[in-house]
Amino acid sequence: MPESKDLDVETNMWSKALKEKRVRRRNKGVVKMPQSKPRKFTRATLSRMTPSERSATARSITCGETMTQPHWIWDDSSMVEVIDSLTENNWDHIFVINSEGAPQGRIHAVDVLKIIARKTVNRDIAWMHGIPAQQLVNQPPITVNEATPLLKAGALMLAHDLNQIGVVDAKGALIGVVGHITMARKMPKFIL
Repeated sequence: MPESKDLDVETNMWSKALKEKRVRRRNKGVVKMPQSKPRKFTRATLSRMTPSERSATARSITCGETMTQPHWIWDDSSMVEVIDSLTENNWDHIFVINSEGAPQGRIHAVDVLKIIARKTVNRDIAWMHGIPAQQLVNQPPITVNEATPLLKAGALMLAHDLNQIGVVDAKGALIGVVGHITMARKMPKFIL
């Protein structure tokens, strides 16, 4: 009887070193990014403030206080893993980070669909297992520091037509994101 071959595309296409690296990462569990402690602004606190105090407080809110957990994937992950992460979690984008946690770029779901539409022939998707996430990045990421004012991050998002922007720590590692939703939650308190 002939020997059975391993037909798992994922197993066959990755190098031994890359497979070992992935196994080590999977055994570590989920990596959590550190978060800053936000200040609490209640209606009572805000109602006691003068308009100038409200304005100063709104300008002092930092990205580190308001950021949320980022959606990310390792730079050596395959295109299949990118697609799985995007679809399973219902995300519209995902950051690509290197082994130090520094963002290398951002992949948008629409960009992935465009690549698939150009490359898929006879519904063959085996080629996706060999393409690392780093190759899907088309622009370097625009990031801000933890201490960057939220209003400045909002201006950057508007200027570059982004719905989210990455927040990095002093070492350049991705620790969170701020987006339009963050702005919508935090800023109206000071306006109304």
